[in-house]
This record gives sequence, C-alpha cells and structure tokens, in this order.
Amino acid sequence: MKILWVVAGALVTPDYRVLLSRRPAGKNLAGFWEYPGGKIESGETPEQALCRELAEELRLDIDPRDLSPLSFASHDYDAFHLVMPLFVCRKWAGEPVGAEGQGIEFVDAKTVGEDPEKHPMAPADVVLSDALRAWTRRQTSF
Repeated sequence: MKILWVVAGALVTPDYRVLLSRRPAGKNLAGFWEYPGGKIESGETPEQALCRELAEELRLDIDPRDLSPLSFASHDYDAFHLVMPLFVCRKWAGEPVGAEGQGIEFVDAKTVGEDPEKHPMAPADVVLSDALRAWTRRQTSF
C-alpha cells in the first residue's frame, strides 16, 4: 500500500480556539473538517511544507520556528496509508481566508472533535483532535 506523508497545523488563538478547514466539494472526503495542511513535497521538511501549505490555503505567513510538534496520525484509507504529523502554531501574520474555496471556522480547542454532528472530522484528524484537546486542557489548567 502506498504511504502518503502529509502535515497538519493546529492554529491556536490566545483564547484557545483552533482553526478547522472544511474539505470542498469535489475533493476526497468532501465536507469533512480537518486541520489545514497538505502534502510534503520532495526535499521539504514537514515544517517547510506546512508553512507553504498554510500560505497557499489560508494566505498566512508563518515562521517554521513558530511550529511545535504535538502528535501524529497513522491511518489506513482504502487507496493509501496516511502519516500526518500535527504541529501547534500560536503565531502567524495575516487573517486566514479559505483561498481554495474551503470553509474555515475557529472552534473551541478544549472540545474540538467532540461534536461530530456539527464538525464531522476526517478519520485521521479524529486522533489529532484527541491530542489537541489533551494539550489544550494542560495549557489552561493553571
């Protein structure tokens, strides 16, 4: 089975809201919510790929030094196996826009992924949501 390496970012605001992106019609897993990101190209580090993808998808400028690795997902889909590291980012320049026609929304990071009716998550992103909720609760428990 082909292994596909992608990278995702949890863009977390000072009040612990995280940006989700909705996969547009016509794409695989259309309608599902996910952490923005994309494929790692040959010769790119995951951090470089994430900065490039977030610039393309959301029109944000992010310094790779502002990315902190949090977790990863390893998930079998029908046609490939996905490996996806998740980075937390707390600092960026610009206001996010759905530059590729995707919907975007900031949601509470403490409960992200807990309401599949409102925000059905892509399967690999479910595991990442578990890790992000745990991280957020640790950050806000003081």
